[in-house]
Amino acid sequence: MLRVLAMLLGFQLAGEFVSQLLGLPIPGPVIGMALLFASISALPALAAALRETATELLQHLSLLFVPAGVGVMLHVHRVADEWVAIVAALLGSTVLTIVLTAFAIRGCARWWTARKPR
Repeated sequence: MLRVLAMLLGFQLAGEFVSQLLGLPIPGPVIGMALLFASISALPALAAALRETATELLQHLSLLFVPAGVGVMLHVHRVADEWVAIVAALLGSTVLTIVLTAFAIRGCARWWTARKPR
């Protein structure tokens, strides 16, 4: 498990390095995740090696929400003051995400249908 955790942190570090080196506006962990995805795509055996540890991490994923919940409770007065803007942002971003996802799926379906030999 330690070897796999070190590997995951290594990908995150590589992403941070690439982000800082190239001055990209993309967070390092996102680039690291893309590098991990590319590595898993190129080396399917890597996915098998990561599977057990990743499953264990995902089982305890809810623990990562504890700090966010504590942060919200510390600033409950601010949330109470700005609840309308927060709700509007949540609803707007949810609707936008659903609409853009629908268009993306529709475009991918058209591309896939056009690509298939008849």
